[in-house]
Amino acid sequence: MGTPARRLRFPPDGGFHTDLKRRVASYFERTGAPPQGGRSMHRKTAAILGWFGASYALLLAFGGVSPWLAAALTISLALATAGIGFSVMHDANHGAYSRSRAVNRGVGLALDLIGGSSYLWRFKHNVHHHSYANVDGLDPDIDAAPFLRLARSQRWRAFHPWQGAYAWLLYGVLTLKWWFVDDVANLVSGRIGGHPYPRPRGRELVALLAGKAAFLGWALAVPLLVHRSAWVAAYFVLGAFVLGLVLSTVFQLAHAVPGADFHDALAVEGRLPAAWAEHQIRASVDFAPSSRVLTWYLGGLNFQIEHHLFPAVCHVHYPALARIVRETCRENGIPYRVQPDLRTAIAAHQRHLRELGRAPA
Repeated sequence: MGTPARRLRFPPDGGFHTDLKRRVASYFERTGAPPQGGRSMHRKTAAILGWFGASYALLLAFGGVSPWLAAALTISLALATAGIGFSVMHDANHGAYSRSRAVNRGVGLALDLIGGSSYLWRFKHNVHHHSYANVDGLDPDIDAAPFLRLARSQRWRAFHPWQGAYAWLLYGVLTLKWWFVDDVANLVSGRIGGHPYPRPRGRELVALLAGKAAFLGWALAVPLLVHRSAWVAAYFVLGAFVLGLVLSTVFQLAHAVPGADFHDALAVEGRLPAAWAEHQIRASVDFAPSSRVLTWYLGGLNFQIEHHLFPAVCHVHYPALARIVRETCRENGIPYRVQPDLRTAIAAHQRHLRELGRAPA
């Protein structure tokens, strides 16, 4: 799928998006809260970084005592790393963490320190995924070919009937692929998802390379120096697997489920059927909106509809915005889809994998 993003258009807004933005603006005026996170985000960042730091320090200090203790601390470190991705770097790279662009950029570099590249991620996620969610050929987040078939427009292969079983294992290795294959390929080729982007230069390139070096330093070099054991590599793979499984699953629950709309970039003749805001709603599904613990840990990514509509608003506001979005959708006859809890959402994704694994008629 190589359709240039610039050639695909959305029809004009029929008033829904304008009305929705007006209601959200009224919410912020009424509450006096800033769209950014403020002190609540600072406290949350400190808590997650504290979790990360404690897990890492304990792993270095006591990881050699017991293999089971080392594994438990590795899993804790991986979950804390995912928390940084969900709740800290994600908001910052969307410009939602702070009013200050410099602060957002600085906090966004947290992604570089945990293995990724904030520069490449902003093009892949903010530009391609957020513009064209669930559009096959333009959204790189639904392109897992040839291993997975996530959209009906994607080619079916003889092993796809088993994707409902092996997908969960595949999710676990995606972080290793992201860190060491995808980022390198994107940097060398100057393309993301088959589409050109401006390669990083100057300070951006330095930040990318320094971030990779710093990540390998704390994640591999320092533990090897402390423990001097080949088991360090095994625990690194374990942590990467847990991180990949958690990150991938959260994305899939919001987009790769029955009920979410998909489109083929080659079949829409340059124009998608719904205006931008309605498209984002139809391509996304919220899940577990009543779980405060899950909402806290996932950085509000269980409110995926609200995030796609208002990516520059900090996730601490998503539960309140959800009530506004749901009511506005009801008044305009737009389906607002939500799974009640995490278990139901996981079951829905599993059903999606099985359905698309079947050979097309």
